[in-house]
Amino acid sequence: MNPEPFLQLDRVIHEKGRLAIMSLLAASPSLLFTELRDTLRMTDGNATTHLRTLLEAGYVTMTKSLESGRPSTSYALTATGRRAFSDYIHLLELIVQQTRPASE
Repeated sequence: MNPEPFLQLDRVIHEKGRLAIMSLLAASPSLLFTELRDTLRMTDGNATTHLRTLLEAGYVTMTKSLESGRPSTSYALTATGRRAFSDYIHLLELIVQQTRPASE
């Protein structure tokens, strides 16, 4: 088995919480902070920490606005984030292919 794909996995995405956030954002044009937090059953602090890491990596953008006079924050994948997520999924597929018995 070739260990190279394991070594190439993006550590920013690989953490469980960030992988979940990236997966949700890959399936939606954008999501509100509260939607991400509630869907993933994260605390405010946990979601904020993971989103900050993804922002610093350039994988997501944040948009602040007012909705019915209340502050609202939404997140979306950047082109860089979408590409990084696609590369990450591709590496996972390679790893899975390597571990399947030849008879399948």
